[in-house]
Parts: sequence; C-alpha cells; structure tokens
Amino acid sequence: MLAEEKKESGGRLEESRRDPQDERKYLIRRRVVSIVSFLILIGFFAVVAVYVGKPMINLAKDPETFRLWVNSHGFGGKLAMVGMMALQVVVAVIPGEALEIGAGYAFGAWEGLLLCLIGAAIGSAIIFFFVKLLGIKMVEAFISREKINSLKFIKSSRRLNLLMFILFFIPGTPKDLFTYFAGLTPMKLHTFLLISTIARIPSVITSTIGGHALGTQQYVFAAVVFAITIIISLIGILIYRRISKQEKEESQNDTISQG
Repeated sequence: MLAEEKKESGGRLEESRRDPQDERKYLIRRRVVSIVSFLILIGFFAVVAVYVGKPMINLAKDPETFRLWVNSHGFGGKLAMVGMMALQVVVAVIPGEALEIGAGYAFGAWEGLLLCLIGAAIGSAIIFFFVKLLGIKMVEAFISREKINSLKFIKSSRRLNLLMFILFFIPGTPKDLFTYFAGLTPMKLHTFLLISTIARIPSVITSTIGGHALGTQQYVFAAVVFAITIIISLIGILIYRRISKQEKEESQNDTISQG
C-alpha cells in the first residue's frame, strides 16, 4: 500500500517537474498533427465530391440506369449503395433524396430503406469521430459560423437526446447540419447513432416507397407520395423553426437567471 502511494506521489511530482518548454512542444506537435489531418481530410472530401459525388448524383437521377447498374453488380451493388449513402452524409453538399429514391427503385421500399439507414449510420459515425477529434474547425469546413451559432441552443438544451430525436424525426429539417453539430455536444456516439437512425426512418421510407412506386410504374401513387412528402416537409420546417425559437428563448432565460 505504502509502495503504491509512493509511486503515485512520485508520478505526480515528476509531472509537476515537467519542463514547460517540453509541454509547449508537445502542444505544438499535437496542433500540427491535427491541422495536417484536417487538411488531408478536407482535400479528400473535395476530390470525392468532384470525381465521385457528381457522377453518383447523375446516376441516381436516372432510376432505370441506376437499377441496371446495381443489379449487374449483385451483392456488390448493395455494398455500393451503402457506400454512396455514407458518402452523401459525409459530403453534405450531395442531396440524399435522389439516392433514397434510387434505392427504392432498385431494391424496393424496405430493402432500400435498410441500405440507406446502414449507409447513413456509417457516414454519421465517420463525421462524429472526426468532429470529436478535430473540434469546431472540422465543422466550419462544411458549415458557416452563422449556422453553427444558430444551433447552439441544441448543445445547451436540458433535453438534448429528446430534442435531437425530434429534429431528425421531422421531415424537412437540415439533418446533415445536425450530424456535424452532434459531435460538438456531450452526446455519446452510440446514443447519437441510435437516435438518428430510428428518427431518420419516416423521411427515408417516403423516398424509397416513392422510388419503388416509380419502379413498378405506379406513377399516380408515386406522385401522391411525393406530394404528401413535400407538404409534410413544409410543415416540418415550420415546426423546426418554432422549436428552435422556443429552445433559444429558454437558453437565453437560463443565462439571464444564472447571471
């Protein structure tokens, strides 16, 4: 027992005697590694967006060509669908709706839903990890400071998990934006993946159902599904703005009361 206490006290003493210059060098090296990693990551995303993202969107916009392509690759086509969906989440400028419709057209409503959710979960995990590693600089590479500041009410919310679920559940909300911001909150990765994956289901399933209807030439039904989706999305945007306003007011009131 005494030996352990001496060892611990000796370790603390050694830490206290650490040369401030060595500590400074360590911090500098850490910052350099973070900056280099960040620049490499940004460069990779930029190349992917230009050389993979654009052709991917063009392919998904033509559902029949997309279905022929994935069917010709067998199981590899399913893996490609998951990979494309993950890429769409990471490179937030790529619209996901075209891919989701293409997934429904090529694989059917339910299998398309499953593949999209798996891909979205993988992409979300990648974003979450790098945001935790690199911090707000990672987020600022894809999202403006103004938008980041507009979401600060989420981080300060006393109902973080519930609020995140509601925001992902409501159609029409900027889910890619929330995915990047989630890494700045105290939320754990497994909690975020569970919440976001379950909450994404309504918005994804409407797209895959519509895509499947197009694939089976049920054009009237597809038009009805897409029309309902648009209406729900517009309502969802209004609900999101109301929730955002209420949470911001609560956050400001808490700040005033604490002051």
